[in-house]
Amino acid sequence: MNQARVKRVRDLVDGVLLLDKPVGLSSNDALIKAKRVLNAKKAGHTGTLDPFATGLLPLCFGEATKFSQDLLEADKSYDTTVHLGQTTDTGDTEGQVQESRDVNVTLEQIHAVLAQFRGPIKQVPPMYSALKRDGKPLYEYAREGITLEREARDVIIHKLELISYEAPFLKLSVTCSKGTYIRVLGEDIGKALGCGAHLNALRRTQVGELTTDRMITLEELAAHAAPLTLLSPVDALLSSFPRVDLGEALAKRFLQGQRLPLGKEPAVAVPSAHIGRVRVYDGERLLGTGLLQEYAILAPERLIAASHT
Repeated sequence: MNQARVKRVRDLVDGVLLLDKPVGLSSNDALIKAKRVLNAKKAGHTGTLDPFATGLLPLCFGEATKFSQDLLEADKSYDTTVHLGQTTDTGDTEGQVQESRDVNVTLEQIHAVLAQFRGPIKQVPPMYSALKRDGKPLYEYAREGITLEREARDVIIHKLELISYEAPFLKLSVTCSKGTYIRVLGEDIGKALGCGAHLNALRRTQVGELTTDRMITLEELAAHAAPLTLLSPVDALLSSFPRVDLGEALAKRFLQGQRLPLGKEPAVAVPSAHIGRVRVYDGERLLGTGLLQEYAILAPERLIAASHT
């Protein structure tokens, strides 16, 4: 007689885990492993890292998943190694080598080329990407040997610095806007230098205001006696937003979805001349995010569930 399979009961876990993703693991696989260790009911990540890439992968649990979109929109920083003189079909180490050339470039040439890629640039998304065409990811077309036309996108390279150059390896530090493909940046730099290139290594070091300071590995998470203590609070995702503190009565109205005229509330300190998103508290309790509008009108945006406040 077969015993009925007992469904595992997951816990309500709220917070942010700053994971140091290992090489060779997809972002989703890393999320599944962390979710299993924490026995969390609800989880999501904040934008993927390629399997060959390592570094900062913020994982959101419970109420933190409501604010994961903010990190998708955030600037990101990376350290990367560009292998000059060799191109691959994927733009990284996972692909097949397409062409090899001699590398005869000087530091002066490198600095001149890097200067061309700082600031606003246009970038054509790679075929080996998760962008969809007619409901199908581009990488599936690429695996079938099909190349589709892609429109160039506007991105911003805020910082592009040379760390070191030992031919054929070019180590760079990059800070960029959302939607930037570092693989494509490496390829385009190689093309501009006349020798071609692909990414040999990629490590993410910052997402928005989140840095590697509290980053841990999956092994450290699994071995920890109290893994939940490794989570950062939900509002770690919102640290770049100005803070607004409400009293008990206003907090209740805010959680009911009411717009609040804070200009008429002398007890509430409103961020000076700020119009835009804010994080809203009642004491130490995070209530959610709101939009501070003209005349200090506060409109609720994403709210923490009542059972979590």
